[in-house]
Amino acid sequence: MNYRKFGNTNLNVSEIGFGAWGIGGPTMAGDIPIGWGKVDDHQSVEALKIAFNRGINFYDTADFYGLGHSEELIGKTFGNRHDVIIATKVGHRLNDDGSIFLDYSKSHIIDACNKSLKRLNRESIDYYQLHSAKIGHLKDGECIEAMEQLQREGKIKYWGLSLNTFHPELEAEFLLERNLGNGFQIVFNIINQRGLEVIKKSNEMGYGIIARMPLQFGLLTGKFNKDTKFEKNDHRAFRLTPEILSKSLDYLDEVWKKAEQDNISKTSFSLSFILSFSEVSTIIPGIKTPEQAILNTSGLQSLSDDDLNYIQNLYKEKLYELVDLMERKG
Repeated sequence: MNYRKFGNTNLNVSEIGFGAWGIGGPTMAGDIPIGWGKVDDHQSVEALKIAFNRGINFYDTADFYGLGHSEELIGKTFGNRHDVIIATKVGHRLNDDGSIFLDYSKSHIIDACNKSLKRLNRESIDYYQLHSAKIGHLKDGECIEAMEQLQREGKIKYWGLSLNTFHPELEAEFLLERNLGNGFQIVFNIINQRGLEVIKKSNEMGYGIIARMPLQFGLLTGKFNKDTKFEKNDHRAFRLTPEILSKSLDYLDEVWKKAEQDNISKTSFSLSFILSFSEVSTIIPGIKTPEQAILNTSGLQSLSDDDLNYIQNLYKEKLYELVDLMERKG
């Protein structure tokens, strides 16, 4: 495992991190699935341990993943050990009717941080993130006040923002212009390359970069076909519609020819594409099983300039259409 400096912080993070949304388990917000379907806690803990043994030291979770269950599993497995870097998020909660509510009030963030610390069994959170705060939340200022207070109190070491999936620019610019926070989490993968300019500018200004959705909900593993169906308690049931699935598989045929030429798996090729950008600090593929922990840390390599140029040009010519479709479908 290789390690990279997380922006201007003193955190040295593994190039591959552990995306811990999935281990939160099957959770619903009313009738909307907000998890990844059924999981086995024993397997999840084993996956966490194997990932650590393979060099992963960066674990990304949120208080909303399994409504705290993901944090609890990480806390149970690692506790307060100092060779593990924990990143979690705040800002999503459920209303009494089960609907999702974005809460970036100062009081909620401070209370939620204390609860996360307890679930994680930590004295301090290494990197605390506003889960998806919008420009209005940032301008209001309460969420920023809360993060800065928590940092002064030593409950968090650094903080940042998980940016919008399709339009990351506005909120990123707000923080960059004011030199607020220490990093961004941003969608970046072979299919969705919209965030590349934000990544480059943020890196130049000393911000750490977490690349999320590196495998685009599994589309970039090559394990799906046009008949793939998802359980009702898996959020991909409404995100990866038959139309998106079909078009993605057709467009990605051209990408997989490159993976075959390089003699690496589709998963490794997809992760290697992102790692080929030095501006990225760490990648957080979702991991739920020991097998995934091994697969996501195997066969990584630097892609050639020809491969990188080919994929970036393919995005400009075709793949951007998939991102536009995904945005329209919600």
